[in-house]
Amino acid sequence: MAGDKFALGEVLDTGAMLLGRATWQRFSRIWPGRDDEFSRKMNAIPKLVASRSSDGVEAWSNSSLLRGDLIEEVAGRRRERDIVVAGSGSVVAALRAHDLVDQYRLLVFPTVLGRGRRLFDQPIGLALESAERVGQAVRLVYGRDAAA
Repeated sequence: MAGDKFALGEVLDTGAMLLGRATWQRFSRIWPGRDDEFSRKMNAIPKLVASRSSDGVEAWSNSSLLRGDLIEEVAGRRRERDIVVAGSGSVVAALRAHDLVDQYRLLVFPTVLGRGRRLFDQPIGLALESAERVGQAVRLVYGRDAAA
């Protein structure tokens, strides 16, 4: 996890990151000790942590627990700035169920696992916006399908 593989660019300067507890815990062990340009942006961006069981987020700068209802909080905050969700499958599923996802940026690695958790449990209308090779992966950017 180095560099801006998801091509977030300016969003890291102007947006906020929304993370579930488990993803936040993993990231809080990775990013605070790094000092390259991308890591500085990751450490500086406001981070909202969606958790019912965590009571402290001091381990990573600019982190705060999201108080209140996840859907209401995100619906209100996204009017002010872009909200980026990294990992956090259950958070994405909840937002998708309430039509609060505008774009998906996926890194796909050519690996066959045979099992695993599906990102989409039912068909969803998406339009491919771009596909670009990023190292050994492909970054796919999907937006809302206007026909869906």
